[in-house]
Amino acid sequence: MLDRPSSCFASETLQAQLSALAEAPTWDLSDLYKDFQDPALEADLQALSHQASDFRQTYRGRVHTLTAAEIATCLGILEAIAERTGYLYAFPSLIFSADTQDTEAKQYVDKMMEAYTQIQNQLLFFDLELKKLDPTVFAALEAAPELQPYRHYLAQIVKYRPYTLSEEVEQTRNQDSLTGREAFIQLRSVHLGEQTYTPVTTPDGRTADTEAALGALAFHPDREIRTQAYLSIRQVMQQHNSLYAYILNTVAQDHKLENQMRGYASTLEKQLLADEVSEPVFRAIMDGTRDRFDLFQRYYRLKNQALGQKIRTADLYAPWTTDDTALPAISYKDGVDTLLKALEQFDVNYARRAEEFFIRNWVDAKVRPGKRGGAFCWYVHGKHSYLLQSYTDDYNSLFTLAHEMGHGLHFAWIGDRQSYFNSNPPMVSAEIASTFNELLLLDYLLKQAEGDKTLTKALITRQLEDQLNLLFRQSTISRLELAVHDRAAQGSFNSQFVNDTWMQLYGELGGDAIAILPEHQYDWARIGHIYFKPFYCYQYTASNIVSLACYQKYREMGKDFLPGYLELLSVGGSLDQVEALRKYVGVDLEDTATIRGALSYVETLLDQLQATLG
Repeated sequence: MLDRPSSCFASETLQAQLSALAEAPTWDLSDLYKDFQDPALEADLQALSHQASDFRQTYRGRVHTLTAAEIATCLGILEAIAERTGYLYAFPSLIFSADTQDTEAKQYVDKMMEAYTQIQNQLLFFDLELKKLDPTVFAALEAAPELQPYRHYLAQIVKYRPYTLSEEVEQTRNQDSLTGREAFIQLRSVHLGEQTYTPVTTPDGRTADTEAALGALAFHPDREIRTQAYLSIRQVMQQHNSLYAYILNTVAQDHKLENQMRGYASTLEKQLLADEVSEPVFRAIMDGTRDRFDLFQRYYRLKNQALGQKIRTADLYAPWTTDDTALPAISYKDGVDTLLKALEQFDVNYARRAEEFFIRNWVDAKVRPGKRGGAFCWYVHGKHSYLLQSYTDDYNSLFTLAHEMGHGLHFAWIGDRQSYFNSNPPMVSAEIASTFNELLLLDYLLKQAEGDKTLTKALITRQLEDQLNLLFRQSTISRLELAVHDRAAQGSFNSQFVNDTWMQLYGELGGDAIAILPEHQYDWARIGHIYFKPFYCYQYTASNIVSLACYQKYREMGKDFLPGYLELLSVGGSLDQVEALRKYVGVDLEDTATIRGALSYVETLLDQLQATLG
């Protein structure tokens, strides 16, 4: 592995930048392109179009005649095209995510998506012709020394063989996505970005009027402030409830049509194949978490007792006392400094690589109207990752930064070792480093809080609420998706169906421990993943289970855990994720004991919390 050495200069440069930092920054995308007028942008687009056309003319209809070495050469060419195409698509997409009201960025996103589809359709034949090869011939290719770096990639091609359509139909599906499913998903993003919210002013005079700022008030100690912020967001969701349900129904119906065309039994089957997760593992995760809803309910009963009032859905993240100052505001500058110190405790080189994100301005953390909600890490192979969030000067934002930095560091290690086709880890593996980073941050903060019972309690409760979200709320979102896609298989659905299903599922999760406000029925529309990628959210649950197992190994082994863990990160998509977890960190995703271990961790935290309450 190509480790980067520790650099005192990097730390000094970062400290100088942080000292001058008055607020959360915007990112610098100039290592992709300078702006939309950059001549390199159009030149790259034309060059890629010609390269794809030349490749098609040279190899279409000839794949069955190629040697293993020649196929390896072809895969290298395809990777180079895909990498450069990634630059073209990332640039406008990142600008648009930072400001969904930027009409020029939206136009370039559409233009690049169309160009990407055209290039993809030119090259589609190669994958299809590989799938048509005689199984004996294909097996010989898989065993060839020249193709060993692509062994897992080729194995995945075999899995998709039964669900592949003709080249003409596949091309049509790609083109239709521009005005079909993807267009509706984009419509939701554009529409949501244009919304305005009823502002909420806190006692200290700060006014929140964006979804990110209002969402941060869920942690405010004042019950009325929390309520106002909660209602401000849900009023927008209620106003457009029918539209967002219509979009979700359209997306779900499109998945159904694709399932019928390709022969998938369900949208779940299709997604699990892409995730490299077996259905028994999925069901074990869903059943294991459902069977322990008592942990979720126990926590909120304790919180009810502490606050002396019923916890509502607007109060899930409320401090444990009305005058709570145990987790004070933390500026972006101090948050970055704290995160880097936490990562340095794990490994100095790991922390130095994180520093690079701040030194080179690869993070957009500024709160602004029109900015896409939530947070993400966007990896550009051949370059690096870009991180987006809305940093609101609180510990929740700090943990979000740690989470996204985990993704960025994961891809940094992948970039050292893997080519393009091996650079995309399966989704469960993709979320391990992000959650592990949060655990590293928590461990550091708990050590700093030693002797301060109030701060320790605040950190434990924050960790518990995070775990309850990952284990129970995220799996509940996937339960909603099971209902949505099952209903879509039978016919269309409307907003009332989604609203009622969401309320029923949340009622089962919360039991009598929380009061579900009527406005909560509209909350599902805020969850972007149910539009972007079906059944994404259970993977947060699965990854958290694995991350907790990894973290327990780290606590047992200390620094001896580091080499195997970094090897796991560098694997990317080059190995089966279950095999990689067993090989490098000794964690078995298929063993139900791994699931029970995560639930036991939460139960132990609950015991610790209850002991502090007397």
